[in-house]
Amino acid sequence: MGNKAKKELYSWIKSILLAAVIVFIVRYFVFTPSIVVGQSMMPNLQDGNRIIVSKLSDIKRFDEIVFQAPDADEHYVKRVIGLPGDHIEMKNDVLYINGKAYKEPYLKANKEDLPASQKLTEDFTLEDQIGKKEVPKGYLYVLGDNRLVSKDSRIFGVIPMDSVVGKVKMRFWPFNEIKFFK
Repeated sequence: MGNKAKKELYSWIKSILLAAVIVFIVRYFVFTPSIVVGQSMMPNLQDGNRIIVSKLSDIKRFDEIVFQAPDADEHYVKRVIGLPGDHIEMKNDVLYINGKAYKEPYLKANKEDLPASQKLTEDFTLEDQIGKKEVPKGYLYVLGDNRLVSKDSRIFGVIPMDSVVGKVKMRFWPFNEIKFFK
C-alpha cells in the first residue's frame, strides 16, 4: 500500500471515529430516540410512535417525560402533573393543584368518547394515594392521558426525579407527521 493510500485510509478512520464519538456524546448526554409502547398516552402519543427525548430540558408541569418505570425493567412515558411541594386532588374529573382548578385540554378527545355518566379519572387526593399531603422534594407525580388504562402514579406512587430520562421534544409517526413539543 502506498504512502498516499495510507494517509487517505488514516484520514477516513479518524473521521469515522470522530463521528462515532460525537454521536455517542450527543446520544448519551443530550438527547435519545425512544419508541412509545402501549396506549396510556393516547391519543397524543400512540403505540409505536418514535419520539426524541431531550436529556437537558427543564421539567415543568404538564410536560411529557420518559422515566425508568418503578415497577418494571422498562421506560414509561407519562405527563407530569405534580412537582415537589404540590398538593394534588382530582374531584369530579377536574384536576386541582394547590387548590386551583386546571383545564386538561389534552384529555378532550378521551372525555368525548365516554358515556355522559362516566368519569375519565376517579376522584382522589394525593394523601389518599401516597400518605402525604404534597409531592415530596425530589419526586414527581405523573399521569397518563388515557386515564382509564394508564399505569401511573395512582398505582405506583410518585417517581424520583433521578429516574427521569428526559422530556419528550418531538414525535415522528406516522412518517408524514412530525410534532414538536415546547
